[in-house]
Amino acid sequence: MESRYTPDVIEEKWQQVWTEQGIDQTPNDSSKPKFYALSMFPYPSGNLHMGHVRNYTITDVLARVRRMQGYRVLHPMGWDAFGLPAENAAIDRGIHPAKWTYQNIAQMRSELKRLGLSYDWSREVATCSPDYYRWTQWIFLQFFQAGLAYQKESAVNWDPIDQTVLANEQVDNEGRSWRSGAKVEKRLLRQWFLKITDYAEQLLNDLDRLPGWPDRVKVMQANWIGKSIGAYLEFPIVGLDEPLGVFTTRPDTVYGVTYVVLAPEHPLTKKVTTDDRQAAVTAFIQEVSGQSELERTAEDKPKRGIPTGGKAINPFTGEEIPIWIADYVLCEYGTGAVMGVPAHDTRDFIFAQQNHLPIQTVIIPAGADAAVPLTEAYVEAGALVNSGEFDGMASAEAKGAIVQKAEKMGWGKSRVQYRLRDWLISRQRYWGVPIPIIHCPDCGAVPVPDADLPVQLPEDVGLSGRGPSPLAQMESWVNVPCPTCGTLARRETDTMDTFIDSSWYFLRFTDATNEQQVFDPTQANTWMPVDQYVGGIEHAILHLLYSRFFTKVLRDRGLLNFDEPFQRLLTQGMVQGLTYMNPNKEGKEKWIPSDLVNPADPKDPQTGEPLKVGFATMSKSKHNGVAPEEVIKKYGADTARMFILFKAPPEKDLEWDEADVEGQFRFLNRVWRLVTEFVGVASGIRQKKTDSLTKEEKDLRRAIHTAIAAITEDLDDEYQFNTAISELMKLSNALNDAPCKNSAIYAEGIDSLVLLLAPFAPHIAEELWQQHLGHPDSVHTQPWLTADAAAMVADEIALVIQINGKTRGTIQVPSGGDKATLEQYARESELAQRYLEGKEIKKAIVVPNKLVNFVIA
Repeated sequence: MESRYTPDVIEEKWQQVWTEQGIDQTPNDSSKPKFYALSMFPYPSGNLHMGHVRNYTITDVLARVRRMQGYRVLHPMGWDAFGLPAENAAIDRGIHPAKWTYQNIAQMRSELKRLGLSYDWSREVATCSPDYYRWTQWIFLQFFQAGLAYQKESAVNWDPIDQTVLANEQVDNEGRSWRSGAKVEKRLLRQWFLKITDYAEQLLNDLDRLPGWPDRVKVMQANWIGKSIGAYLEFPIVGLDEPLGVFTTRPDTVYGVTYVVLAPEHPLTKKVTTDDRQAAVTAFIQEVSGQSELERTAEDKPKRGIPTGGKAINPFTGEEIPIWIADYVLCEYGTGAVMGVPAHDTRDFIFAQQNHLPIQTVIIPAGADAAVPLTEAYVEAGALVNSGEFDGMASAEAKGAIVQKAEKMGWGKSRVQYRLRDWLISRQRYWGVPIPIIHCPDCGAVPVPDADLPVQLPEDVGLSGRGPSPLAQMESWVNVPCPTCGTLARRETDTMDTFIDSSWYFLRFTDATNEQQVFDPTQANTWMPVDQYVGGIEHAILHLLYSRFFTKVLRDRGLLNFDEPFQRLLTQGMVQGLTYMNPNKEGKEKWIPSDLVNPADPKDPQTGEPLKVGFATMSKSKHNGVAPEEVIKKYGADTARMFILFKAPPEKDLEWDEADVEGQFRFLNRVWRLVTEFVGVASGIRQKKTDSLTKEEKDLRRAIHTAIAAITEDLDDEYQFNTAISELMKLSNALNDAPCKNSAIYAEGIDSLVLLLAPFAPHIAEELWQQHLGHPDSVHTQPWLTADAAAMVADEIALVIQINGKTRGTIQVPSGGDKATLEQYARESELAQRYLEGKEIKKAIVVPNKLVNFVIA
């Protein structure tokens, strides 16, 4: 038994005991309610950072509390292990991506275990393991069979020097390759997509069925899906049989269309471009191809375009209008073409002014003169003018009327459109899940038979970062017979977007070792949906949206009986570190490591310039990170957990402060002393009768059960770990100050303090519970405490005495008295008599159970 608090010894001991006892294994007792607690699993980069510690500690507290509250808890962990960093490491270090990845997993697993996280490690998964990606491939084939996976041509980032495809993150801010420095081009490649757009309406509508999600996350997803109700209209092209189609939410402005704009890469661009405009259009397309989507659509960027020489006809006016191409129109959005209505769209107004295009007013506010030239676009509702038979009609009414005319005349129809695009999942990389398709010259795209899954990655691959996809260069792997007809065919050489792997991992955890099925539907439907999901706000859109999409597709394939994967979502705030920055420097050089700075006089050690000091999200580039292993080595995992939970509410950013870490360490030492000092005099105390309690015992019992009630509430609905720890501190203080240390109530308080501390600081709680307090079983298997409402009712209250509104002191009186009784207590008190003697009381104001205020002359 340790006489002194030594976290390094205690924590290592109990982690080993818990592993041997299997205390965190997922129970099968179906008589208990289930609770599935899940943190977003990490990419195995090699080391934990404080953001990981915060995320996983939050979920661990909830898992531990729910176990004590009688739930059967599933609390697993795994690794989102495919991805570009491993491939880059292979190139840079000459090590296979698998070896690099599994080394990092081993390192991070040991760090997670040092934190005392109560994971069921028997369910651990790694997405790069063939045992896992076999089922990722099987799920892809489910999409393929349902008509939800298909190929089409799409633009990629092409490095003309290395002759290879680049991921977006391999292209710098200037549009150059991270490796060769070449100006990146856009090229069309045939790639795989998943038809997430088929589920757009469900994904949007079902956001209303997620009351446990933060509103801002639901708003972000709704905006990403981007539902628009409007019209599809066709503009005939002069000299061509093929029309130019646009989508608009403002059909009421169609009489004001004075030009149309195509995306430079639109298939019609070549067809409408006249000979005299060919060279200029080709040059413009070449220039735009080097720009990213973000660059082309940035709000603060001037919109650039040129005429093609082609003409279209506005079917409503019969007038010819010019066809332009412009950088701000993207082929992947809508129809890849927009109608220009400069009088009633701000962007179009600026574009028309810059390019001397006509501006035709067709909507005016009440009382306005349509003949007065506009100085800016009028974008509000109003009455139609210059709109033929629709003149005078309110714009809201005109939308429907104009669409009806378009449908009647064959010019268009009403349409609902989404900003959401189908999910491009092809990656021309090695370290990812091979797409299980074989391309046969006779049969076309043929799925790999289930019996032949997984299609494994070849190990003897050469990675250089140059040339075609590494898999495409391996002829022995690529060339295979067609599963259908036996003809020599070729494997698909693209691998899948790593978001695929994380879009279903939460389902695999429910049945992680099943070798016969992706998961047993009974198990998945029993454990799902996840009761509490915890992760960063940066995953608010893609990961969460894709996971919802996968869940709905697998439901429709008959595997699941629920609609949404995550019942409650907590997006924890960032962990910020003290940061020193030289505003006169550029790039990475402006961030100065803290160990080179004198905090009392922060200056650049090289230039002597004063530094800006503030808190920013911890990162390597800012030199402001704090390594979890260093904190654990110095203070212990329990202190790290307590600080990370106490410093800020879980959804808020947290500012790292070493002094506050030390504060939590001191608190745990105080708890240690309280318990060990009690143990020294504890003999026989628990057996004492408690039929009649003294005032001191009643006060202490009230403090105990007030803490139980408050901490339970903080861990139940709106998670407030910081205030829960504050309540632990209050209880600790109450025990420390209690004069009845030889009472059974004091013994109840000591036990309660350790039990309530257990989810937050599991190691010290276990040590105190078993080794010092002498309980035979783990503190983590004890039932959660229930507050006694009767114990929280005070026999006496402190009644405030005021004279003319000024507080003069308090007196102790029996609780529950009515106004007259409280006034009588106050009048007769020695405290009030000192101020009332010889004075006329004009009025007595009584606030029940709080105060009496005497108004005197």
